[in-house]
Amino acid sequence: MKKVLNGFLALSLSATVLAACSNEKVDKEEAATTKDGKAQITALITKHPLTQDLKKMEWLKKVEEEAGVKIKWEEVSADWDQKKGAMLASGDVPDLIIGPNAITDADFVQYQGLFEDLSDDMDKLPNVQAMFDAKPETEGIATQLDGNIYGLPKYQRFWPGTATRQFINHQWLENLGLAVPTNWDELYVVLKAFKDEDANGNGDKNDEIPMDFSPVGTGGFGFFQPTVLLGSMGITLAEGSGQGYFVEDGKVKNFFTDDRYKEFIEFLSKAYKEGLISKEVFTQDYTKFQSVARGTGDVAKVGYTYGWELTDRFGITLAPQYSPMAPLKKSADSTEKLSWAYDYNSLNYGANMITLSSQSKNKEAALKFINELYDPEVSMQVLFGSLGTNIAENGDGSYKILPPTDQKMDPGTWKWTSTWADNGPMYIADDLKLELGSDMQSVGQQTEPLNAVLDAVDEKKDLYPGMFIKYSKEDNSKLSLNNTNLMSLAMPKFSQWITKGGIEKDWDAYVKNAEKTGLPENIKIMQKYYDEYMSKN
Repeated sequence: MKKVLNGFLALSLSATVLAACSNEKVDKEEAATTKDGKAQITALITKHPLTQDLKKMEWLKKVEEEAGVKIKWEEVSADWDQKKGAMLASGDVPDLIIGPNAITDADFVQYQGLFEDLSDDMDKLPNVQAMFDAKPETEGIATQLDGNIYGLPKYQRFWPGTATRQFINHQWLENLGLAVPTNWDELYVVLKAFKDEDANGNGDKNDEIPMDFSPVGTGGFGFFQPTVLLGSMGITLAEGSGQGYFVEDGKVKNFFTDDRYKEFIEFLSKAYKEGLISKEVFTQDYTKFQSVARGTGDVAKVGYTYGWELTDRFGITLAPQYSPMAPLKKSADSTEKLSWAYDYNSLNYGANMITLSSQSKNKEAALKFINELYDPEVSMQVLFGSLGTNIAENGDGSYKILPPTDQKMDPGTWKWTSTWADNGPMYIADDLKLELGSDMQSVGQQTEPLNAVLDAVDEKKDLYPGMFIKYSKEDNSKLSLNNTNLMSLAMPKFSQWITKGGIEKDWDAYVKNAEKTGLPENIKIMQKYYDEYMSKN
């Protein structure tokens, strides 16, 4: 508006024109307020595919009421990266963007000025400040090198050391007289039996899926994927290691050019060629991945797979057929130190969970809404659902997670259906007294086969603390560009090599091309920041 007014003044237009411009400004201000006087703001949330329409969330209605806002929501469950690129390039962003790293540190560098620096607004965000005071590491996650804060983190406290567990149908093993596999060779034999014989006992030898894993994105790997098998050869994934980076004895490396990754691909390619991996593994979405594992009635369809928790993965009816497994050795005579995916930080903390547009017309109201989300009692509902339906108040200041109202639904699905769950900004204070649901209690038990290798992880020498490291603008830009180039090469090759083979022939040229993406530069940059971080911690 200043630019428009200056232009008019320079041309010495009449006061009538200026008055018209002033009226336009008033109209815009009025448009940002509802008829009942509430501040109108816009918000976009990246949510889980299972999550219900936000209009059905009672806790959210109450938070909006408490903050005195009316929010126009845009709900995104797929293709966020593509949508985000176009939105940021246009410069037209909603007041609030919510979701785990929905807007990244690299985005802040590339699109400077789009997002509000919240470092000087902490007096309006006392609940966030309380989180920073109690958990100083959350302030570190939020604060850029220049001291600015564009995205606020989360702390959710209850989650275990890893997101991914591997499960096998022990009923199928018993039906076929097989033992739980302990290495890749034994796993291959078991998967072959699952395919060739009537493992589920329903008379049809062709309806079993020996192995399945969650959809793999174009931007890298995630949870519930077979990359955890890299732990059989001593590679410790951390925070998902989605773009291949890991630390081994204090040295930053990337598994995409590691010979152990080649061996891993060769195993999967061999299994796929024999029909041991789901034919839809690269075409199904997450919802299909989940539903297939829940079989038909009491007839299971999947033999070996990855997931969070038994009832969450297989549903209440089929969950008793499955058991969690210990990490697999590569071969019976392998002497490699076993490892697994170590995800504690990425499960209990989160970066850039919510951002505020620098152009928001209702900044004060938006800040009030943000602050409400970080109230520990509200945060508890962000994570688990509304009081009354999802959470019970015990009357003594403590709370209890309730079972699903639908007895056929498992607690994990109930949580993800009911609320924002892990995708929301929150602060679950350590002194909040909350009795967890059956699924979260079970997760601890189902992690026990993995605990020995998780306990052996050296947090100083085996983990890259990416959650807590901030890069300079220049280095952030280099890392982002190089990673984009690397993923454009590596992820298509992953699916191609598994479904069509050819890694032996392609490998040497592929490694050379990976080097050209800027990977050596990224490793050098990350090693510098890793060494600096470790010297201070």
